[in-house]
Amino acid sequence: MRRSRTPGRILQIMVAVFLYAPILVLIVFSFNSDKSRTQFKGFTLDWYVSLFQNQTVLSALYLTLILAVLSAVIATIIGTVSAIGLYNMKQRPRKILLALNNIPVVNPDIITGVSLMLVFVTVLRLLGSKAGLGFPTLLIAHVTFNIPFVILSVLPKLRQLSKHTYEAALDLGASPFTAYRRVILPEIMPGVVSGAMIAFTMSIDDFLISYFTTGTSVQTLPMVIYGMTRKRISPEINALSTLLFVTILILLIAINVLQSRDQKRKERRLP
Repeated sequence: MRRSRTPGRILQIMVAVFLYAPILVLIVFSFNSDKSRTQFKGFTLDWYVSLFQNQTVLSALYLTLILAVLSAVIATIIGTVSAIGLYNMKQRPRKILLALNNIPVVNPDIITGVSLMLVFVTVLRLLGSKAGLGFPTLLIAHVTFNIPFVILSVLPKLRQLSKHTYEAALDLGASPFTAYRRVILPEIMPGVVSGAMIAFTMSIDDFLISYFTTGTSVQTLPMVIYGMTRKRISPEINALSTLLFVTILILLIAINVLQSRDQKRKERRLP
């Protein structure tokens, strides 16, 4: 006899409601014409208009986007090259380096943030620099915690390649650099794009590491939101959180679509 799947489905529904109901309430009340957080009194877009007239939020948004793009691009380049290097290593040193690469992924963000802050402060003191923490240290921190995610996205694509692909390109007259650029890179591009999108998403979403590695003159969007919540909560926060949620959701959907297309393309190649 087949076991009933009803309890499992009920549990899944309860978990989904627990996770997404607060987000749904936040989105609904971002269109509330009143400041009340318990009664919906009418539809309005005034809070979105007010949000885009807030210079503090706009400055933080601009800084966050610049930071996310730069850190994603730099981390993708370094992470892709590192993944290729790890793939070509011998098994034992590769396992050791992969274990080290996974530590920042599972490490609590607060430990990573405090550790990077101490490193930056120590280095600045040794160099005798009077400049404090700011955008450069913030960018380095974001690149640092994004690289492991790029490596983990690219490595599976490298493992799916035939071991003789690179050698065949060399036998046909390609230089090592050309073989990687014209043969290897196109094959692993879905992993590279996924890694870049994950890095971009992680950078936009980060608060703890940014909080410890930036100065008082630089604030990312999550830091501005945190500052706004410490005061009287404004409906602008609902509008801002809704926009962030939609942006991250679109990026995640794009990553899943790219991975799905890549999987279907590979299935078509199979005899």
